[in-house]
Amino acid sequence: MMMKDLFLMFLSMIILLICVLISVAFLTLLERKVLGYIQIRKGPNKVGFLGLIQPFSDAIKLFTKEQIYPFMSNFNLYYFCPIMNLFLSLLLWMCMPFMSMTFSFNLSVLFFLSVSSLSVYTIMMAGWSSNSNYSLLGSLRSVAQTISYEVSLFLILLSFLFLILSVDLYDFYKYQQNIWFLFLLMPLCFMWLVSSLAETNRTPFDFAEGESELVSGFNVEYSSGSFAMIFLAEYSSILFMSMLCCILFLGSNLNSLMFFLKLSLMSFLWIWIRGTLPRFRYDKLMYLSWKCYLPVSLSLLSFFFGFKIFIFIFN
Repeated sequence: MMMKDLFLMFLSMIILLICVLISVAFLTLLERKVLGYIQIRKGPNKVGFLGLIQPFSDAIKLFTKEQIYPFMSNFNLYYFCPIMNLFLSLLLWMCMPFMSMTFSFNLSVLFFLSVSSLSVYTIMMAGWSSNSNYSLLGSLRSVAQTISYEVSLFLILLSFLFLILSVDLYDFYKYQQNIWFLFLLMPLCFMWLVSSLAETNRTPFDFAEGESELVSGFNVEYSSGSFAMIFLAEYSSILFMSMLCCILFLGSNLNSLMFFLKLSLMSFLWIWIRGTLPRFRYDKLMYLSWKCYLPVSLSLLSFFFGFKIFIFIFN
């Protein structure tokens, strides 16, 4: 029986990852279409009906192109960093709180924090191993940004965890059956959303890819399949953070259609923000993290901690 359970878990994991990769393909198409309409143009509309096969033709083109390696690069690290980056961003999905045969374990929040902090190393090594000044600068900026916002993300998340006294993502659904956390903890939810944007290196915080200064950031020397893997990892992280937003403060039941509608709306919000807001200034990004979000999230954390102690004492 144990072997059958393991086989079912492995099968459901493979199905989930395939579905995530297909979702990423259509998220890129949605982004190109939405940005096109924001800029009063069509977007992809030639390949297939309404350009629906465009992501797959792009994937075939990228993975069949010739791979170019910088002459003085550290080849092994250069080659494996994009693979590890994609692997870590897909590994995050293993903590998705299904009630069926998956790895929806009791410590899913800790798993998310551990795996998401590992992606910093792949970005840093990818920038360094390319042996290019532009990619090194891009990776340093990306790492500084990711580490800064991981602190605020963790402190915001701790406030949620103090309220439910659990590190299982499935418990968020149980506690939000009557009212969403969005209405109870609105400032925290908006701070989480902005920190998620910074964590996934998206506009208006896309400093790793500041074209005007760094050409294309840490991935400037990558081409063909390696570039596609970095691209897939980024969009997989966007989808995952959207899913996490739905679970944390939109009271989502994974067995309902509403969950997928909320997930689509949240991922659309990422694209809408990209089409609307200009790029932030780098010093203001750091100021926002360390001088705004850190003290506010710490204050709210101490408030919720005191609130739970007060309830325990008087119960």
